[in-house]
Amino acid sequence: MTGTQRPIRGWIARPAARGLGVLTAAALAAATIGRPEPVPAQSHGGGGPPIIRDAETEQLLRDYTQPILKVAGLAKQNIHVVIINDRSFNAFVADGQRIFINAGALMQAKTPNEVIGVLAHESGHIAGGHLARLREQLATASTESLVAMMLGIGALVAGARSGGGSAGDLGAAALSAPQAIIQNSLLAYVRTQEEQADRAGVKFLTATGQSPKGMYDTFKRLSDEMLYQARYINPYMQTHPMPSERVAALEELIKGNPYWDKKDPPELQMRHDLMRAKLSGFMERSEISANRYPASDQSLPARYARAIAAMRFGDSRSALAQIDALIQAQPQNPYFHELKGQALLEAGRATEAIAPLRQAVAGAPNPTLIQIMLGQALIESNNKAYIDEAVTMLQAASAREPESIDAFAQLAMAYGRKGDNAHADLASAQAALLRGDIKAAHMLADRAKGRFPVGSPGWVKADDITSYKPPRRVAN
Repeated sequence: MTGTQRPIRGWIARPAARGLGVLTAAALAAATIGRPEPVPAQSHGGGGPPIIRDAETEQLLRDYTQPILKVAGLAKQNIHVVIINDRSFNAFVADGQRIFINAGALMQAKTPNEVIGVLAHESGHIAGGHLARLREQLATASTESLVAMMLGIGALVAGARSGGGSAGDLGAAALSAPQAIIQNSLLAYVRTQEEQADRAGVKFLTATGQSPKGMYDTFKRLSDEMLYQARYINPYMQTHPMPSERVAALEELIKGNPYWDKKDPPELQMRHDLMRAKLSGFMERSEISANRYPASDQSLPARYARAIAAMRFGDSRSALAQIDALIQAQPQNPYFHELKGQALLEAGRATEAIAPLRQAVAGAPNPTLIQIMLGQALIESNNKAYIDEAVTMLQAASAREPESIDAFAQLAMAYGRKGDNAHADLASAQAALLRGDIKAAHMLADRAKGRFPVGSPGWVKADDITSYKPPRRVAN
């Protein structure tokens, strides 16, 4: 996990993800479910949507997607799932390497199969090359729109010269009508892509021996929720098939599917329930989480949510007692040890946090985010014997997570404790760049250049930062 305040934290995508803002502004270039448009990019620092980073949740989503990506022929494309800090039910793709899913979708999905169905659908968009094709359609539409507008302007000019109203009226109509026609054409194209992604998703699920029921149940629920609103919706102005039509098409597609009644394995369902409880404990108000997981519920997920809520709202003694009980129930669960380390770290007991965080790193399949927290604990212990270990660990973590502000910020502190001011300035500059603070990044990098030998690797990195200019934003 990452962050100095809580394991799940909002994290803002930086320069590498800036293209998302352009795509979401088009409202067409990202394929979504549950809502007509993706969550818009927010203007925090370097831009991009607010992202949640959490080792446990990300690993679960990897396990959900890997079989799907393999049968879709996408296993070697380094596709990963990004969690958006938004409570609504939504998922979309905005490039060929990332599937975005809202935390709300994860919290609302009662079974792994429901989330897997959503991810299979989004994988269908990537496998079908829908974004690239849609960009081509947008480019064509722009050309057609320009020609149509020029013809309209010509008609307006002709009407003005002749002094007659008919040509001028015709020109005004020509200026507005093509826009609506082209928009409807594009929306129809996107609806076709959605239908193709549904078919591909069912195909991937069947090929991996998984039930399409989760996908069907998700769209059926959304259909029921939109039943009233759909009466007032223009079907030609939607980016998705109308809810009832989509459900009917899915019913035909999955009729007689041999895996329809197949259930998720109990251990996977437990991991899913723990993930939902974790999101509730960290994201929801205390009274809402307490209502969802009351004290009378002694299940492991409910106890997990309550332990997180206790830690989150400052009751460290109660939180640590509850976390110890969780560890006793599942001694090999690395994320319970991670939570204990986080609770100790937040309580100002950094030295005590080191041991459980080491256990978490040793047990987690992809421990990079936990290593960043361990590096922080090593630094905050104020034990000089740990500084070299912290530097080595955070160097490796920042290489694996090159967009992690926390990794570079902690690395800067570790170098500072070591007295290596050149590398401390460089790491601080990298953290500032990721935050979108270009002025501070340039100042720190320029200072680092003066401390490195000219032409050395550190000097070159610092020079790259001083030369960096943010890309010009495309107006919405």
